[in-house]
This record gives sequence, structure tokens and C-alpha cells, in this order.
Amino acid sequence: MLPKLCGSFAAITLGLASALAAAQGIDGARDCIKDPRGNELQFFIENDSFGSSDQYYTNGLKLGVGVRGECLYGLFKRPSDELLKKIRELGGSDIGKASNFGLFIGQNMYTPRDITIAAPQPFDRPWAAWSYIGTAAQVVTDNRLHTVEVDLGFVGPPALGKQVQTFWHEQVVDAPTPMGWGNQIRAEPGILLTYVHKRRIGDADGLQLIPHVGFSTGTIMTHVRAGGLLRYGRRMTGFGPDGIEPGGAMLKNTRVDDGAGGDWEWFVFAGVDARLVGHNIFLDGSLFRDGPGVQRRDTVHDLTSGISMRIDRLRFSVTRVKRSEEFRTPVSSGGKQRFYSINVGYEFR
Repeated sequence: MLPKLCGSFAAITLGLASALAAAQGIDGARDCIKDPRGNELQFFIENDSFGSSDQYYTNGLKLGVGVRGECLYGLFKRPSDELLKKIRELGGSDIGKASNFGLFIGQNMYTPRDITIAAPQPFDRPWAAWSYIGTAAQVVTDNRLHTVEVDLGFVGPPALGKQVQTFWHEQVVDAPTPMGWGNQIRAEPGILLTYVHKRRIGDADGLQLIPHVGFSTGTIMTHVRAGGLLRYGRRMTGFGPDGIEPGGAMLKNTRVDDGAGGDWEWFVFAGVDARLVGHNIFLDGSLFRDGPGVQRRDTVHDLTSGISMRIDRLRFSVTRVKRSEEFRTPVSSGGKQRFYSINVGYEFR
């Protein structure tokens, strides 16, 4: 089912983008479907049930495709590309290098500890879901990666959290039916802008340090972040494992510009990401309507470890995430959380 889903999404995305580009007279746009080289299909899943729990950040899905710039009409690539140029101008970076682009669709779900309770649970994490589409722009310059991602979507019932989790629990994994989705945060549109900057220090064969800084802002979430990752491996490309978080995925064209080569690569890694949080709709509740919410902690950190490998065109990584407590209530604390993040990517050459 997954290969069919990934293939269908890639065909629809490339087909729509190519049709729009061709309508604007962009040379070579009609060849984007016939010649998909320079593109990459990526699938992400994060789930706490891999760590024997079913609470808080309970599931994340993201499907994306990195495409050549000539395949995309400005409606798709302009928001992220223009923001990337502005940010790099402010930082004094050269903006002459062309950006690479990606399109994403995803969903995140959040629940309290006990999903079998139908009544409101004011002293636990609110039920919430976020479904979105996004566009990303990236460029690599002198061992530095700049990424901008813009996501648009909905929280609340239009995000289809109830339908997806109920189907998964009843039809796929034979888990308890979630009963409390009637108490989720209210429906409203959302926007999220993310910028991430990474540097790479060290050799492709051996040990590398990859520090990062960034921020997200919008109606969904506002935070600043900093951290780093240490990895050891052979023939390493990119800037660490691809992640589901906004700005976390690399695009295949970027890896080509980065000098990617060889039939295989592998590395093991460990890292930390610290965030100073000013707003989180999944904890604070709706910006525009009354609804459930809890007291958010202003500082949160993730400790990560895992392994990544590539064999020819297929890339695979597994990341274990240990997240610090995100909230507190008058009667209890939110507790730490552990979950796994899995990424599969396929490069078209």
C-alpha cells in the first residue's frame, strides 16, 4: 500500500507542477514527468507505540518530494524561495546560487495519556491534530545548509485526527479505540514558517559535527532552537538524518550540489535540540476561540540517536527521540516521552 501511495503522490505532485509550469512557457517543463532525475520521494513516520506507549505526541506522518526548480510554477516555489533569499540577505550570504525545492503533505496527532476516556480531561494534554501542505527551499554553500519551509493547513476536526487514529487502531493494530476526539481543540486554519541553518565540520569519512540554529513562527508554533549532532560513518553526504519536523528534510538536488556520490553510505549519530517556546497551539489551545489547553513549559529539549544508511538510490534512517516534559497541570506534570522516527527516501537519478 505504501509504495502505491508514495508513487501516486509523486505523480500527482510532479504532474500538477509540470502542467502549471508548461502553461507559463517554462522550457523543459513538459519533460519533468518523462525525466524525473534530480527528484527524491521521502516518507516519514513518527510514533510512540514503537516505544510501548500511546500518549502525548502519538503520531506524525509526512510525505514529500524534492523537485527541480524548472518543474515548479511560482505559486509553489515562490513563498519559500523569496523568504530564503530575504533571510540570506540579512545574514550577508551570497544569494546567487539557485534554490532547490520540495513539496510536502503531513499530519501530526496529540492525545492525553488515556485515550479510552470520552469525557473532557482538563488536567491532561488536549486532543489535537494538524494536517498541512508545505513548500520548502534549500541551498548549500560552503558546508552550510539553509532551509525555509512554509506550511499551511488546519487544526481541529478538519485535520482528520479522529478518522485516521480510529482506523489505525481498529483496522490495523487492534489497539483501544480512541474515545475523546470530541474534546479536541477547535477548528481553525494555521500557518507555519520555519528557517533552519546547519553547518558541517569534519570529513565525509570519519567524524563530523553538525551544529544548527533556527526558528519557527506562525499561528501553530513559535520557538527558537539550537543544537547539534555528532555522527560517524563512511561516504557521508547531507547534514545528518532527515527529520519530520519543518525544515528537517533534505532535498536530493541539494545532495547533488553537495557532491554526493558512491553507491552506498552509512553513519551512526547522536544529537540534541533545545527550544525556547513562545507558543504551541497543541498545548496553549486555539488562538481565536475558547477551548482546552494546559500550562506550557517554555524550554524543551530532544535527545536523539540512531543510524542512517543509503544503498544506491534508497535511503533509510531510524532515530530514537527522548523528549523532555512539555507541559504541567495543577494536579500533575506532563512527563517525558520517547518515540521513534523512521525515514525512507528514494532518489531518481
